[in-house]
Amino acid sequence: MTDNIPSIGIVGAGAVGVNAAYDLMRAGAEVTFLVRPHRQEQLSRPQAMYSYDDHTLDRFSGYDVITDPAALSDQQLDFLIVTLDNASLRAEAGLTSVKEIGRAFRGTNTGVILNAVGIGVVSWFLAESGLSEDQVAMGSTNALIHEVAAADLPLDPSVDADLLGQADYAVKHLGPAGFLIDDSSPQLAEAFTAVYTGNGIPAASTASASETAIGLAILAPILAWGLLDWQSLDDVDATNEAWQLGANSMREIQQLAVFGAAGQAAAKQTTSQSVLQMFRHMTQQATPLDLAAFFAYHHGGKVNRQDLDFLDDARQRAQAEGQDATALRELASRLNIA
Repeated sequence: MTDNIPSIGIVGAGAVGVNAAYDLMRAGAEVTFLVRPHRQEQLSRPQAMYSYDDHTLDRFSGYDVITDPAALSDQQLDFLIVTLDNASLRAEAGLTSVKEIGRAFRGTNTGVILNAVGIGVVSWFLAESGLSEDQVAMGSTNALIHEVAAADLPLDPSVDADLLGQADYAVKHLGPAGFLIDDSSPQLAEAFTAVYTGNGIPAASTASASETAIGLAILAPILAWGLLDWQSLDDVDATNEAWQLGANSMREIQQLAVFGAAGQAAAKQTTSQSVLQMFRHMTQQATPLDLAAFFAYHHGGKVNRQDLDFLDDARQRAQAEGQDATALRELASRLNIA
């Protein structure tokens, strides 16, 4: 922190990373991106962000960009947000970054927030980086964000098509919090939420680590929705066989031993009808963004490998624990997971 100005590093400059930078810079922080060389050109100009919340367009710049993970050792950062998905994080380039993060920040006060989705991500990251437990937590944006040119989503009449067409990214918040960080490291969570606030931005909020972990089970009905070709949820009945498969898979994931008593309690509340109601509510929250189209773009594209890896990991864990895992096995089969 220089002159009481928080210094934040962001690994990755996709939708989540750029939106986090946008919020944090408005909150008064200095931001440095670590990106692959091909992303550097895009960041050489101001980034334009369209808000589905109030239909405005804003441009921002003034961040720094580095492309060599080894250069992290030259950075004095208060926090580092790693926005790589789990598949990218464990690939060769991602693992190189993890090793350099460890080399740069072991024994420092730098807090690391991981945005990847998976079971045991933190324990894996700690083992590979050598950072201490109190330095690392899971975090995620509380918004739907997409690259405008790549997504080509249907437009609600309320959307300003001209402004959206000028944007690099577009964002729709799903609640008052702009970012969620789990409470596995309370001191880290408290310090980060204090930084991610002010100047009218959607402030960060702390979430229960157990609830955050169990929340990953929502990927099962999302993948099942894809089997229904993302049809309108108004036309989906809770007795639909594919939808029931997704809900039952969600329940089997919640019952995994890693999620403990909280997972067992959540599983008791999970029914095909309750999951359908939850998704219909999410659809309303996402308006004017089309949630089905967003999921088709997001979960059918860049993070699909992460989703499938998570489902396969859950299936294998369930079977190893002696669960019948009928739904998980069937859903994995329909998604062509070996």
